[in-house]
Amino acid sequence: MTPAIAPASDKNSVQSLAKGFRVLEAFTAERIEMGLAEVARAAGIDNATAFRFLNTLVQLGYVEKIPDAKRFRLTLKCLDLGFNAIARTDLREFARPVLRELVNETIEAASIAVPDGTDLVYVERVQAGLVRLGVDVRIGSRVPAYSTAVGQAVLAFLPRETQIKLLDAVPRRKLTPTTLTGLDALLARLDQVRRSGFALSDQENISGLRVLAAPVLDADGVPLAALSVAAPAFGTPLKVFDAASRKPVMAAAAKLSRAVQAAGAGVSPINRRHLSR
Repeated sequence: MTPAIAPASDKNSVQSLAKGFRVLEAFTAERIEMGLAEVARAAGIDNATAFRFLNTLVQLGYVEKIPDAKRFRLTLKCLDLGFNAIARTDLREFARPVLRELVNETIEAASIAVPDGTDLVYVERVQAGLVRLGVDVRIGSRVPAYSTAVGQAVLAFLPRETQIKLLDAVPRRKLTPTTLTGLDALLARLDQVRRSGFALSDQENISGLRVLAAPVLDADGVPLAALSVAAPAFGTPLKVFDAASRKPVMAAAAKLSRAVQAAGAGVSPINRRHLSR
């Protein structure tokens, strides 16, 4: 859907600039090359205006005219804008606005955790003003991978040999009545998580806490982190929590994965000095 342009009476915006960006945004993966009329229609402007904007963008190097054809396409110079935005950006910075969007009346906290040996370490967290979770999770807090949704979301996307090695590296204690500790049961759970794309923990690590998590994957499908949301079990039935959380969390994790994959080497490692906050 084409975004609406603010009314011309808005003195704090430049309408011509907004229209110029709509011309750029008219090009998509499905519309790589377009003629003048197609660009005008996709951008919601008339042909004469589209012609002027396209010519300007050609002069600036962001659009090129295809030789021997009355068609246009974006140039690689457009990538510079994105790469400049993500250069030296780490996962935490990508995650903050995404996490803020997840917190609502049902979801009381949203977090990013990264693997560190047999544990997951929380590196970013956003929570509602009045938190009823009854658990003190902060940036830098560590949780075991085997008993947590964030851990299972990461483990599920590792090779089987690595899964077994990590699961057998520490004692698997029964932290709550619902904690899975058997190797076969955990491997079956990880297979299920990999098929579904998310992990749902119903008080398996801490009594009274429900968590749903999805992995953040690099271009090779390797899990770099897990994004999770949490809610108290006493105030949110499991089905309600699942229904409210699953799609937003999976969409948010996919969004972060795309950002990381697009950034490539431009994404800086997690800055460990922030973990002491």
